[in-house]
Amino acid sequence: MSSKHLKNNAPVMIRLQSLLGAALLAVGGLAPLPAHANTDPLSDLLGAPGSAGLGFAVRAEQSPYVDGGTRYDLLPLYLYEGKRVFLHGSRAGLKLFDEETQRVDLFLDQRFEGYADDRLPSSLAGMAERGSGLDAGVSYRYRQPWGTLQAEYLQDVSRFSKGSELRLSYSYDWRSGRLALRPSLTVSARNARLNNYYYGVRPGEATATRPAYEPGSGINTTLGLYGTYELSEGWRLLGGISRTVLDGKVKASPIIGRSAQTAVFLGAAYDFGTHKQHWAEESSPTHVKVLYGKSTEDGCHLAKIITLTCASTAKVNSTRIAGVQIGKPFIEQLNGWPLDIVGYVGLLQHDDRGLAPNGLQLDAFMKAYYYGFPWSDRVKTRLGLGIGVSLAQRVPYTESSSQAARGRQTSRLLNYLDPSIDVSLGDLVGSRALKNTYLGFGVSHRSGIFGASRLLGNVNGGSNYIYTYLETVL
Repeated sequence: MSSKHLKNNAPVMIRLQSLLGAALLAVGGLAPLPAHANTDPLSDLLGAPGSAGLGFAVRAEQSPYVDGGTRYDLLPLYLYEGKRVFLHGSRAGLKLFDEETQRVDLFLDQRFEGYADDRLPSSLAGMAERGSGLDAGVSYRYRQPWGTLQAEYLQDVSRFSKGSELRLSYSYDWRSGRLALRPSLTVSARNARLNNYYYGVRPGEATATRPAYEPGSGINTTLGLYGTYELSEGWRLLGGISRTVLDGKVKASPIIGRSAQTAVFLGAAYDFGTHKQHWAEESSPTHVKVLYGKSTEDGCHLAKIITLTCASTAKVNSTRIAGVQIGKPFIEQLNGWPLDIVGYVGLLQHDDRGLAPNGLQLDAFMKAYYYGFPWSDRVKTRLGLGIGVSLAQRVPYTESSSQAARGRQTSRLLNYLDPSIDVSLGDLVGSRALKNTYLGFGVSHRSGIFGASRLLGNVNGGSNYIYTYLETVL
């Protein structure tokens, strides 16, 4: 989809874009889908500015390390295409310049390399962890009918490798009906710091069978093929395969067992903005929600809460949350059903009551509301489920304490679920003025998807807060 096509669609709703943009930039360290060279396979996946999407992908990648095997990841996809802000699942950033043939971006991108100490190959025993660094980068894209040329410069800003990389790529977009394919070729020039960190052996890590080694700078080459298939107006299937040939000096490292890496991903995503762009309309309603809640007992997980087998808040070391959420509708009465889709950005304040320093939590999510109950014509009742991403300023006490007791790691960035049920306050008290004001209960749930996602720090655990709220639609 060309930039010209994007510009011809309705503009993004400015009042919410700044809030949503802040949330997306805050979670910019998202894991790329292909192997080391990232040509942004999810760019142009969504429609016009203002579009947002949710999805998932299952990713498998051969580890380059000796005895590393194959690594599998479940990747939640959080997608947004704004006029100036974007989130493509692999990166988040700002569009400094965007026209039909040229585009310049500033972005943050998590480097999907290295290994965690909880999944250490036997050949790396005794070596320090090589973390997945966060890169800041700038890219230039030049698009013509014969293909797209792209140059990217990335610099580690997480102080893991302190290395840098220059990527030059060519890709071609081919479309036939609902199928779109994008073959690409990327050449990556990596400096010595980057390669030494991920593929070197420090003198203190050397053994009789693992001598100290520094590969130095080098060039990797990646061939990739990425595709999408439009199942319907909003649903897309995603897929891709890439093959990265490592530099000769990297292949000579005593901890490297492969000369090339293969990565495959399959997934699906739903584009909420393609269906009907409500939040591009100045007259579209705004949802304003205020909430207050308490933490649950350890072991009172989400499934128990929503099935009402556990609904008690913590009696010991109880902590609190208070916050506000602002939303805009993307879809009203999806396919004629009593089902609305609303996009929210929320800001929570954690009150850890002296157990840990207080902190803020930023949430961005899409929420579906079903209101087709037999009694809804008398007392409108909504059953909601929100899905998105949550970024905490500090890991909340309820998460850090429970994870420490299990000997597990924590992460500031986690998946976010927000189930709720509410009723129209106006229907309850017989006031037409309060018809679109709702009183309800919900759960603020952060989790790492059972440790299956490297994107979320492989966290197996999270937190639950049961809250009450008042929401009005303006």
